[in-house]
Amino acid sequence: MWRLLRDPDDTRHVFTIIEALSFRELERTRDRMRASADGRRILRERPDLLASLRDRDALAAMPEGSLGRAYLEFLRAEGITADGLVAASIEGSTDVAPMNADELELLYVGDRLRDAHDLWHVVTGYHGDLLGEASLLAFSFAQTGTPGVGFIAAIGWLKAAAIDARDLIAGGYHRGRTAAWLPDQHWETMLARPLSEVRARLRIAPPPPYEPLRTRDIAPGSLARWERTERPLAA
Repeated sequence: MWRLLRDPDDTRHVFTIIEALSFRELERTRDRMRASADGRRILRERPDLLASLRDRDALAAMPEGSLGRAYLEFLRAEGITADGLVAASIEGSTDVAPMNADELELLYVGDRLRDAHDLWHVVTGYHGDLLGEASLLAFSFAQTGTPGVGFIAAIGWLKAAAIDARDLIAGGYHRGRTAAWLPDQHWETMLARPLSEVRARLRIAPPPPYEPLRTRDIAPGSLARWERTERPLAA
């Protein structure tokens, strides 16, 4: 956690924390997927979400205002790719390769949650900045109960007191509690649909407006003190 605070852009530490604080919540997520028709279909067919998100030409050809186009615009705005979290998760993991069918199924569930992370950014409306990530992690904790995710979100909530941004992060948790359950959503079939329609289906209203807080906005290594180099957070 200290290393992540020192360099919040080094997301491999996020996966190390999540893995270290894992207490069978991935199994519980998988079991809940097995209990729903949509979840069972995903586990049976195992669609490759990452492949869909890697195909930028297909995403660019989708209608204006669609989830797929909004996702592509999010990637461009943040200067990231669909593969970024894959590399970070591999570097941050200490697990051995899965050996049996049950472990392979859990690996698929974990990878799908990882690959859908930026889609969750798009449907919730949180940017990829420090406050947006903390708010989405709070949302994700409400959805999955993953202790490591909750731990990081809680640290963000504590640090956000210095800039009066705790309500934004706490709001992420409450939005996650009232939204539809995202892990069993068939994202591949929703990419071409209007973002507004997807949000309505998932019971996710647009987020409250906020000014993103980027790593460049704070002095290097000073995240614990939230020292800003420039502008104050907008009210």
